[in-house]
Amino acid sequence: MKPNVPAQSPDEIFDVVDENDRVVGRATRAEVHRRRLLHRAVHIVVSDGRGNVVLQKRSLAKDTCPGLLSTSCAGHVDAGESYEQAARRELEEELGIPAADAPAPEFLFAMRPCRETGWEFLRVYRLDRAGPLTPNPAEIDALLAFPPAEIDAMTEKSPELFSESFLRVWKKLRAAPAGEFPRN
Repeated sequence: MKPNVPAQSPDEIFDVVDENDRVVGRATRAEVHRRRLLHRAVHIVVSDGRGNVVLQKRSLAKDTCPGLLSTSCAGHVDAGESYEQAARRELEEELGIPAADAPAPEFLFAMRPCRETGWEFLRVYRLDRAGPLTPNPAEIDALLAFPPAEIDAMTEKSPELFSESFLRVWKKLRAAPAGEFPRN
């Protein structure tokens, strides 16, 4: 984990993609978000080994959804980076899990861009991690673990506590034919 790294930089460079997720150019984070250009992101849902799902409370310094609950780990895919590379990088940057110390996260599904996802093509992964997590304070205010049924109840009763992208990811995750999450 990189200490004292800001929550985000408006100068980060992302690949801009077309409606088929093919790279058509590059732009800064600020421009991509301002112009609502299609781009890429990853979400990783971490299970704590006790049947709970770890959620992050996003840092108040984040430019989108500050202070809201979201997936365990999430981030943009940098220009020239694959979704898989981004997932491993984000696990290290946000949760302190060095790529060498963890198995590759398991790909679950992809989602098309929409307003709720911030015009991002999403790839969603899962990782079972019984070991310690070290949240990056520039990115995450807190990590909280809940049984999936409790998250279901919370999203129904108080959806305003969650990022819109999380609500879409969680709904699809819970509807997946693979069954109950997490698998223990």
